[in-house]
Amino acid sequence: MSPAENQQIDYGSYKQYQKDVPTMTHLAKQTLALILAGGRGTRLGPLTDWRAKPAVPFGGKFRIIDFALSNCVNSGIRRIGIATQYKAQSLIRHVQRGWSFLDGRFNEFVELLPAQQRMGDDWYKGTADAVLQNLDIIRRHDPRFVLILAGDHVYKMDYARMIDEHVARRADMTVGCVEAPIADATQLGVMAVDREYRVVGFDEKPKQPKCIPGRPDVALGSMGIYVFSASFLYEQLLRDAEDSQSAHDFGHNIIPHLVERGYRVYAHRFADSCMQSDGGEAYWRDAGTVDAYWEANMELVRVNPALDLYDQTWPIWTYQEQLPPAKFVFDDDGRRGAAVDSMVSGGCLISGSTLRRSLLFSSVHVHSYCTIEDAVILPNVEIGRNAVLKRVVIDKGAKIPPGMQIGIDSEEDRKHFHVSEKGVTLVTPEMLGQRIHQMR
Repeated sequence: MSPAENQQIDYGSYKQYQKDVPTMTHLAKQTLALILAGGRGTRLGPLTDWRAKPAVPFGGKFRIIDFALSNCVNSGIRRIGIATQYKAQSLIRHVQRGWSFLDGRFNEFVELLPAQQRMGDDWYKGTADAVLQNLDIIRRHDPRFVLILAGDHVYKMDYARMIDEHVARRADMTVGCVEAPIADATQLGVMAVDREYRVVGFDEKPKQPKCIPGRPDVALGSMGIYVFSASFLYEQLLRDAEDSQSAHDFGHNIIPHLVERGYRVYAHRFADSCMQSDGGEAYWRDAGTVDAYWEANMELVRVNPALDLYDQTWPIWTYQEQLPPAKFVFDDDGRRGAAVDSMVSGGCLISGSTLRRSLLFSSVHVHSYCTIEDAVILPNVEIGRNAVLKRVVIDKGAKIPPGMQIGIDSEEDRKHFHVSEKGVTLVTPEMLGQRIHQMR
């Protein structure tokens, strides 16, 4: 029998439970969230040469980690730790600037937890080990529940609903899961569940994913979101740490161990807690490749995007740099400053060029006579006169020389830049510097 089944409190039915125990707000206040933000995200290629994946800019003014952090704050969880490791300076600077509004006088905080070899000579070896190495800090805050999050996904979710369900089911562990077509689930950790959504099996990137009962075309993929009762988590982390054969990872080790031994592990459907206005799509994206990153940003310029950044009921918070409004100048034939089906952030200057289906981050300067289509342009980029950019991602700080064409000839682009499987060209300042040097 699992520890949860040995509890003295009998919550009875879910309806009775809702009447007898604290509300979701109170449960959230008893929760500490730990965001695992130490990964590089190697599939993003040069975009993560100098920053961890959670620090990658997204959506015109945000960083990817802002979505997990905003979900915490909006859910009423205001005790948050962020475990960092790989090239974390950009992430640390962003969190310090944008997330210092929580008030320690009310026991609210966002605490940065860099890998410090607190329990030995090793850096974080896996997701479970990253939590274990901060166990003394977690215990000091004395939470009743611990919510563990991946810091590199884009979505809106009310974590309080998941915690509420965890308690109602008397679960030992609850895993946040997204429904995915069977064909796509081969890239996810897939939960096999019974009709009550109790997890009966787990496979990491299986060739033949198991479906949801009664739904042969749909599988449940792990979102990397876990809820534990704190004391049970401590026990399992310490047990796993003593296993020399373990990779000390929640997906590879903790979940299979608990399922095989009959613990009460449940899957929580993301559809039950996602925050989408007007009953829209349950939006969740792992922008883990250049193509997926470009596509997720391009979705935002559509008339009705699946991710609503304008929804004030569930805002996405971030560091707000003080910049002047975007400016468009010149209105001559062939030299018109305009943007069509595009998003343009503060500090941008569009001088005599027209953007189509593009997303510009802060402080981008586009000079005259340029052709820019289907482009994602990160902050502080300068684009010279007569440049042509199509289906591109331009990294922060790049300076595109006048007349340069990118995204027109993929074979030529491959000689100098990074071209994805679907033909999206990624350009970094370093790549431009090498090309300009070769042209001299």
